[in-house]
Amino acid sequence: QAQLVESGGGLVQPGGSLRLSCAASGFTLDYYAIGWFRQVPGKERDWVSCITSSAVGKYYADFVRGRFTISRDNAKNTAYLQMNSLKPEDTAIYYCATDLSGTCLIENFANWGRGTQVTVSS
Repeated sequence: QAQLVESGGGLVQPGGSLRLSCAASGFTLDYYAIGWFRQVPGKERDWVSCITSSAVGKYYADFVRGRFTISRDNAKNTAYLQMNSLKPEDTAIYYCATDLSGTCLIENFANWGRGTQVTVSS
């Protein structure tokens, strides 16, 4: 069964760091673009970042650019989101998803994981 599993969330103080992982099972991530999204209960899901299948293209929402870094390790069938300088407004459930086009087309994302909670609070 093809699925994505996010991990690495937790409670961190403002200014701290976390690294989220998005591990695929049942399929290979090699040909997919991988996106990270986040959602606060009661609000719409926001796109955060995306990495193309070639890893050449890396894109970030304005509110995380310069603080978050997306990467992938195809040998481990896993993508990552390194989050630095975290702020309370980064608190959300973080999800990863895949785009078979490989090019980070927002409308293509599918195979959503169940998410991992990130809480930034002192």
